[in-house]
Amino acid sequence: MSISIADALKEATAALDRAGVAEARREASSLLSHILERDRTFLISHAEDQLDGAQWQHFEQAVVRRAAGEPAQYITGTQDFFGRAFHVTPDVLIPRPETELLVETALQVMNENAVICDVGTGSGCIAITLLCERTDARALAVDVSEAALEVARENARRHSVKDRIDLQVSDLFAGLDASAQQFHLIISNPPYVAANMLPSLQREVRNHEPRVALSPGEDGLTIIRRLLNEAPEFLQNNGHLIMEIGFDQGEAVQRLVDQNIWTIRDILPDLQCIPRIVVLQKR
Repeated sequence: MSISIADALKEATAALDRAGVAEARREASSLLSHILERDRTFLISHAEDQLDGAQWQHFEQAVVRRAAGEPAQYITGTQDFFGRAFHVTPDVLIPRPETELLVETALQVMNENAVICDVGTGSGCIAITLLCERTDARALAVDVSEAALEVARENARRHSVKDRIDLQVSDLFAGLDASAQQFHLIISNPPYVAANMLPSLQREVRNHEPRVALSPGEDGLTIIRRLLNEAPEFLQNNGHLIMEIGFDQGEAVQRLVDQNIWTIRDILPDLQCIPRIVVLQKR
């Protein structure tokens, strides 16, 4: 069977729209662009070109997966972050635009030859982006998931920083040695969604992204508490801890900060003016 690009997009858009997928036309175009390895301009200018049977079957399968709620990024295996394409799988969170603010903030406080620890690295997008931006820096990236670290390894190879990053399985700092490993910067986008908020998440997030990377349970602050308590041992004096937090956690996190240990340098809002990035400096 063959079908034109225009008709394939029309059928896919209708199917995604029936399934409640927002911006169905755009989503259909993105999936077909990925399958054909062509941009959207090509789809418009070659609307009457025919898909062959294999291309149409592949596209149909992708549309079925997306209609069932699977994120497009897991179907295509890629997500842009800070101007670079990162490999993603269901073993890692999909990088989000608000986390780019975490990177921007880190770049402002990093010294020359900075040594970074990225806690809960997932796809590695934070640590790898920092290394791409600062070619004199080095990083240790830790995660409880070996599967996630495999994704990070692939991204480190793709972006040519594998010689400047070490990847290690560790539950936060449990696998590290403070006498041998000291950092200028510890950075983290930790799981922070409270357990009672999980049912309200979009189905794409709730049903497909790794639960361990989304929520620590209870009030969502368990890992943040551990970072505040455990990070000082691994930070050089005047070093920074930078964390992403949940949309309603700004005041709670401020109350958790021991001001005998930390100076609160800033709590930065995201594009929706929601407190999102906490910047702490070790006294």
